[in-house]
Amino acid sequence: MPFVTSEQMIADARAGGYAVGAFNVENMEMVMAVISAAEQLNAPVMLQTTPSTVKYAGLDLYYANVSAAAKNSKVPIALHLDHGNSFELAMRALRVGYTSIMIDGSHSSFEENIELTKRVVDACSPSNIPVEAELGKVGGKEDDLDGGAGGYTDPLEAKEFVERTGVSSLAVAIGTAHGFYVGTPKLDLERLNQIRKVVSIPLVLHGASGLTDEAIRESIRRGICKVNFATELRAAYTEGVKKVLAETAGTIDPKKYSTAGMDLVTHLVMERMKVCGCDNKAK
Repeated sequence: MPFVTSEQMIADARAGGYAVGAFNVENMEMVMAVISAAEQLNAPVMLQTTPSTVKYAGLDLYYANVSAAAKNSKVPIALHLDHGNSFELAMRALRVGYTSIMIDGSHSSFEENIELTKRVVDACSPSNIPVEAELGKVGGKEDDLDGGAGGYTDPLEAKEFVERTGVSSLAVAIGTAHGFYVGTPKLDLERLNQIRKVVSIPLVLHGASGLTDEAIRESIRRGICKVNFATELRAAYTEGVKKVLAETAGTIDPKKYSTAGMDLVTHLVMERMKVCGCDNKAK
């Protein structure tokens, strides 16, 4: 199946009361592992790269990787720029062929965020590429992204932001954080309810690695249509590699230890897809 944009799969999720799983991938092996999970569960899936991942290998290489895998897949696959940190990077991803773009102006002022987001939306619109934005600030640290202590999304600001930018989906800050949590996160689900009442577009949850299954399910019940997972995939892949190297002295074939990492990532992604409810939802 060729690439699809994220717009229809997220719209289907919203109508069906589930969420699309969006998974950050760092290399070819993680791409293969995530797509394997999606195929086994017949689930739509979004694969994501952050600016630091792009810096590591380049947009062209990640696009070629995922594009080749998508051509041989029977499930819909979208390639998403996660936390795009500049107009220039967003445009490069658009030109390369990414089918979903996030522009993250949440570290700037409200007006600056609106200006940047609308600029990206206007540029992507002729190609029918959906744009995700963030309002409020998801805390924690991951890659080069440092959200600090974070900051909650104001519902009335969210309404104005969506109306003025024309953005396709909105990542909201309700107490999640990037990276692994220290202690148990407490989500402001009432805030999510308030945002849902005044915002007409699909909502996105970032920082889901480490959340309980019930916290994710409850967020979906209250309007989340896309859930991002990153840190726990890295941890799973690394655990598989380390296990092989520790148990089999002298292993030098990357295929052997990479396969172990892939297996753990595939298993984890399948579990998360089931929590999101997107299994058997591929169209």
